[in-house]
Amino acid sequence: HAHTSSRLLLILFLIDVLIGFSIIFIYFSLFSFADCPAKCAYRCSKSGRPKMCLRACNTCCQRCHCVPPGTSGNTEKCPCWAHMKTHGGRPKCP
Repeated sequence: HAHTSSRLLLILFLIDVLIGFSIIFIYFSLFSFADCPAKCAYRCSKSGRPKMCLRACNTCCQRCHCVPPGTSGNTEKCPCWAHMKTHGGRPKCP
């Protein structure tokens, strides 16, 4: 009996892991990295340093899988965006 129940627990655990990986895959599939250039072009459209803004924005977009709406602010919509810092401790994402 003990051997059968431990085998069942192992099977249930593996199913749980597969479901978890499936959810992560679906999440990342919904956000296409192909969206980054267009979203960043809009995000940086009013920047005084557009090339630097676009470079930072695309990096942040690829790492965070989101770009906050608008041309500035709204970082609460993409918390990862707000938490990324430069080596100097300043906000990385525009």
